Amino acid sequence: MYPSSIKNVIDCFKDLPGIGEKTAERLAFSLINFNKDKLTSFSDAIVDIRDKITTCAICGNITDDNVCSICRDKDRSDNIVFVVEKAKDIALFEKINVYNGKYHVLGKLISPLDGVGPEDINLDSLVDRIKKGTIKEIILTLKPSIEGETTMQYIKKIVEPYGIRVTRIATGIPVGTDIEYIDPMTLEFALEGRKDI
Repeated sequence: MYPSSIKNVIDCFKDLPGIGEKTAERLAFSLINFNKDKLTSFSDAIVDIRDKITTCAICGNITDDNVCSICRDKDRSDNIVFVVEKAKDIALFEKINVYNGKYHVLGKLISPLDGVGPEDINLDSLVDRIKKGTIKEIILTLKPSIEGETTMQYIKKIVEPYGIRVTRIATGIPVGTDIEYIDPMTLEFALEGRKDI
């Protein structure tokens, strides 16, 4: 039905979350209307993601350098670390502009049913950071689900010997809600109302 070059682009767009056949077709045909310079810029941006984006050697955030800008920022406190599941969760808390500490990205949550154990998430580097002795509090900001609860309890257990305060953001967020769908004010109240685990 379509030339193979268009079909390939449609198939690529369909791999993106929330993009179905019709939206993929619309996006692919939008690209046809781009001039060559704009298309080259678009493709270069995608190649840059492939070639330059990596994870921060300290916290696991996405970066195009060895260490992300947040970890390099000397004005941010090293005493408090926000533990999140995904790198994109960091952007949500950065937007509300009420937190001035550092972050740690786990990448996944512990989920035995899915074959994800503690060794499969980014915990070793968190323990390494704790051993340096600057962290005083860890705030756990994980999905309110069985996997999130399991992961939080495991982290609390491995952190206990170091005498660090472990808190979680306030509840009141519906179970299973991904934090990316929560409005900034709710996130701010959840942060301010955090409690010890």
